[in-house]
Amino acid sequence: MATSDTNAPWRHRLHTVIFEADTPAGKRFDVALLWAILLSVGAVLVESVASVRATYGEELRALEFVFTGLFTVEYVLRLVAVKRPLKYAFSFYGLVDLLSILPTFVEVLLPGAASLRVVRMLRLLRVFRVLKLVGFLREAQILKDALRASQRKIVVFLSAVLVLVTLLGTLVYMVEDAEAGFTSIPRSMYWAIVTVTTVGYGDIAPQTVPGQVIASLMMILGYAILAVPTGIVGAELARTTRVDTNTQACPGCSAEGHDDDAAYCKHCGHAL
Repeated sequence: MATSDTNAPWRHRLHTVIFEADTPAGKRFDVALLWAILLSVGAVLVESVASVRATYGEELRALEFVFTGLFTVEYVLRLVAVKRPLKYAFSFYGLVDLLSILPTFVEVLLPGAASLRVVRMLRLLRVFRVLKLVGFLREAQILKDALRASQRKIVVFLSAVLVLVTLLGTLVYMVEDAEAGFTSIPRSMYWAIVTVTTVGYGDIAPQTVPGQVIASLMMILGYAILAVPTGIVGAELARTTRVDTNTQACPGCSAEGHDDDAAYCKHCGHAL
């Protein structure tokens, strides 16, 4: 496990604080980061309300510049802390970090690009980076492994559902007419998807008896269809026993999920 030894190089200490949560300094950093993310997302939500924006627009803009400045400093420090900054920059979290600060800079350079403000909501994805702080790391890893193990089964299941709604949508298109809203096979497929998933918007509804019979069967079938993915993932959750309980991140490639007693990164071989 990485430590915050004062004799360690400054980059190693910086990496321990920013990327890990096994030390007091790392925990304090993650707590501060979590609050900054939540407050910045809250500011974006409030700014979308027209009445609030008209009254406190200047204050919210100033607050946004403060958060953008903080996240920019954090992003630069993350690039400095790793030995392969380009690899981190093009990783998932690296791109999320960049996109969370980029809209503000673009808006300053191009005033007409205010519509990009909503991209700042990507900051909410950064909460997953610090969930390891609150003791959910083991549970998150088990859920991740279960979803990964069941992805092929779910893909096969969704493919079967797609074939089913295509056939049923085509069948309803044949028995209903355009006056009921079934003007094409794709629109009939849309109705089939809405019906099978038990959403039932009601914008399109079959008017003939055969169409209503098909709709009734699809509604009943929908309950069974919704239960299948839950059963697949539930079975994998019961089968998954992997436990990665540390927040150790590789200084070289920023990969996580190492064993507690690992001395080297299993992805790039860098010393941990």
